[in-house]
Parts: sequence; structure tokens; C-alpha cells
Amino acid sequence: MAIPSISRFLTSSIRPKPPNFSLTTTLAFTTSSSSDNYWTHLQKNGSNVEKTLNKVKAKLDTTCVNEVISKCALNQPLLGLRFFIWAGLQPSYRHSSYMYSKACQLFDINRNPRMVTDVLETYRVEGCLVSVKTFKIVLNLCRKANLADEGLWVLRKMKEFNCRADTTAYNVVIGLFCDKGDMDVAAELMSEMGLINLYPDMITYIAMIKGFCNASRLEDACALFKVMRGHGCLPNAVAYSALLDGVCRFGSLEKALELLLEMEKEGGDCSPNVISYTSVIQAFCEKSRTMEALQILDRIEANGCSPNRVTISTLMKGLCTEGHVEEAYKMIDKVVAGGSVPEGECYSSLVVSLLRIKKLEEAEKLFRRMLASALKPDGLASSIMIKGLCLEGRVLDGFHLYNEIEKMDCLSSIDLDIYSILLAGLCKESHLVEAAELARLMVEKKIQLKAPYVDNIVEHLKISGEKELFPHLTSI
Repeated sequence: MAIPSISRFLTSSIRPKPPNFSLTTTLAFTTSSSSDNYWTHLQKNGSNVEKTLNKVKAKLDTTCVNEVISKCALNQPLLGLRFFIWAGLQPSYRHSSYMYSKACQLFDINRNPRMVTDVLETYRVEGCLVSVKTFKIVLNLCRKANLADEGLWVLRKMKEFNCRADTTAYNVVIGLFCDKGDMDVAAELMSEMGLINLYPDMITYIAMIKGFCNASRLEDACALFKVMRGHGCLPNAVAYSALLDGVCRFGSLEKALELLLEMEKEGGDCSPNVISYTSVIQAFCEKSRTMEALQILDRIEANGCSPNRVTISTLMKGLCTEGHVEEAYKMIDKVVAGGSVPEGECYSSLVVSLLRIKKLEEAEKLFRRMLASALKPDGLASSIMIKGLCLEGRVLDGFHLYNEIEKMDCLSSIDLDIYSILLAGLCKESHLVEAAELARLMVEKKIQLKAPYVDNIVEHLKISGEKELFPHLTSI
């Protein structure tokens, strides 16, 4: 449905511990007794079990609910689902997001969506009292199971039970169709809200904007963004970010800059954060316009924000890919002076970027300068640097570099695959003394050999006379 029609519809609506028992024992006993009581009651009472559940004087908590629905799931899933819904209606208890996920998993609602329709049909046949909150629990189950069509069916069923849907109920179903990518149905539902005197809130608008953006319908997303302001729902940073993300992925870079400027002018809750700026920077870099993206760095600081490592890594990669290595060094000087990203992290990122554009020699020089200056390289830079040397046939250099890194005590985050790659290379080039040394270190550190290298490494260790390392390495 076109946005003008949405706008038209919206315009029209708009105690002390008992002796002799440990706390753990007492809690376990209570929980077990509670779930057993509910479970026993469920077995004895058939129809309209909700009327009698309130008579069970037992504690109701997450553990209890989980135990009861787990018992029901195998042979009595519908009864278990009814208990789950009843539990969610109790004033002293509220289902967590985890419990909704657990219920969907136990009752396999995703692959058996009839559970949703069956439970409401059972309520109708037995003449059960059903409230708006009952429907909201069922709708939340639909949301967890990603059941858009069933969610819409539940929404429509509310009228039959004399329940009036509210904005929250509509938001669940609209969100499901936005996630599904069916924006026409989502737009119709949003328009429908206006016809029954309901008002879309920020949750509605953000879901719709994200949905339109994900469906590459940027014009509709932008139009809706203007509509929300006209109906008293002022955009916040989340709404701006949703639109900005879509524009960066599917729209023009100039439009992204315009939107960023608008956020800066709005200020307050609408001010762009580092994620907003980084999204725009990434979009420019992906279009090989990194020098323009570099200018956004000044705007970040001018707006009272600070770049983070992702921002710098994104710019670093773009600058190196486009051949602006000198600009990368200048950028590091500027960022380090500002104190937003540590020097070691900046240079580690540059090492990685240089290696990715096959500038091994320059990357190695920079890496060794870092070590000489007591700047600790991160795990990614260390891993890729050693691997790069190995791929160039310089395994011994890679081993010596490994030892230097170890002396600086910064090996904790190194890729464990590097040990096997390095050991395999040392064995292949018959550097058996170094291979045995590394193998012993791996045994000490309990680092497991990776499958592709096992046979070759073991054979060389046998030849070198280091047979005793073989069972240790293979048993880790």
C-alpha cells in the first residue's frame, strides 16, 4: 500500500530459614513440590482447567513453569500450552523472553503452528474466559516462533472473543510481517489502526521503517519518516539510525550525508552516535570513496563523539585498498593524539590492512617497529603476520617472530590454528629442533593439533627422535 494512503488513515485517528535444612535443599524441595502439585492437578482436571488451577496453593516461578511444560510436552502439549498461558496471566509471575523461547522449543510451535489455533479453538469450545492479556501471550509465542500468518489470525480472532486489540497487539503482528518482508500487509495493518482509533507509536514506526529499508523501498521509508513527525511521534536516534542504515545500504551516499546532517542539527536524543557515523563511513569506503569518508572523522569529534576501533579499521582498510597508505599513517597520528583509540590497536589494524593488500614487507617492518617500541600487537595482527611469513616460505622467521611476541606476553588471543601451521612448516622444512621446541610448548599450553596437519607433523616428529611428544600432542 502506498504511503500517502497510510498518511490519510493516520490523519483520521491519530522469612527466616527453617532449621536443619540448607537453603539449596529448601529451594529445591519447594520448586519440586510446586511443579508436582501443578502437574498432578493438570492430570486430574480435564476441561476448563484454568478455572481450577487457581486453587493450587503452590509457588509459581520460572523453574516451576519450565518443569511442568517439560512434562507435558511429550504427550500432552496442548494441556502444557494452556498451563503456560494461564501462568502468564498470574499477577505474581511474568514470562521472560527465555520462557517464551523455551515454550516454542518444547511444543515445536514453529513446525506445528496449529498449536496456536488449537488452543484458542479449545477455549471457544469449552467456553473459557479469554482476556486481551491471553491473546498477547499467544501473540508473543507467534513472535518467538516467527509465525506471521498465525499472528494475523490470532489478531483477527480477538473480536470473536469480545477482546479489542490495542497498539501493542498490532505492533507484534506488524513486526512479524516486517521481518517476513511482506510490507504490503504490514502497511495495511498500520492503516487499519487508524480506522479503529488506535495510534501507531515509536515501535510501530521503527518496525515499518526497518521493514521498508530491508525491502529496498527507501522512498516509502523516507515518506513514513515524514508522516510520523506530522502525527506527533517525533523521530528519535533509533528511528534515524534505522533509516540511515537503509540509506547507507541501498540509497545514495549524498542522501546519507543529508540525513547525518539532519541528525546533527536536531541534536539531543537525535544526535548521531559513533555507530551512525561508522555506518556512513563504511558505505563510502565500500564505494571506493574513502578519502571522502575520512572527512567524516572530523565531524565525529566536532559533534562530541569519539571514533572507535571499528571506525578506524574501516577507514584503514579503505585507505590501504585504494593506495592511500600515507594517509593511513596520518590518520593514526591524529586519532592517537585525540586519545580515542590506543596506538597499539591502530597500528595492529594497519598491519592487518597492509597484509590484506599483499604488502608483506611493509607490514613486517611496521610489526617489528611495534615490538621494538613495546607496542603490543593484537591477536589478529600477530596471527595474520605469522601466517603470512609461513605462506611466503619463511617459516623459521615466523617461529622467531612468535618467540618475540611471546616475550611481550601478548599471545593470549592468537589464533590457535597458527600453532599447527607453524609446526607443520617447521617440520616440512626440517627445522626439527625448533619444531620439537614448539611441540613441547603446545603440550605445555594444551593446544590441540588441527586435523589437516596431524599426519605430516607426527611423521616428522618420529624422524627427529621426538617420539615421546607424539602421544602428548594427539591426546590433548
